[in-house]
Amino acid sequence: MYCKNCGEFMNNNQAVCLKCGVKTGAGKNYCQNCGAQVSQGAHYCLKCGSAIDCSNDKVGEYDKILIAILCFFFGCLGVHNFMLGETRKGIIKIVFSFCCGISWIFALIDFIKILTDEYKIDANKYF
Repeated sequence: MYCKNCGEFMNNNQAVCLKCGVKTGAGKNYCQNCGAQVSQGAHYCLKCGSAIDCSNDKVGEYDKILIAILCFFFGCLGVHNFMLGETRKGIIKIVFSFCCGISWIFALIDFIKILTDEYKIDANKYF
């Protein structure tokens, strides 16, 4: 097995690459099967033919589908924000939900960002 970030050979039991310090399986620059450099956005390695996982199916530490469903149904109350550690954002959504009733707009924006992989987790932001 090879590091997907730097291409260094790794032992199957390693949790991180000893050369670059990146967690096993993280990175998109090199093939995990043969260590060859792959082009940006490639779906398979041109050297060995193995599949390159380019999907981004996580938001933080949670599954993207779970967060999208929570955002769709409970986004007005900021449930997905609390799960992702964005407490300030969640509290503001609860206040807007009870005071103005417009927090669904912010939830819809978050929902679209989650589905398009544009959602960035930032605990210090309010919106």
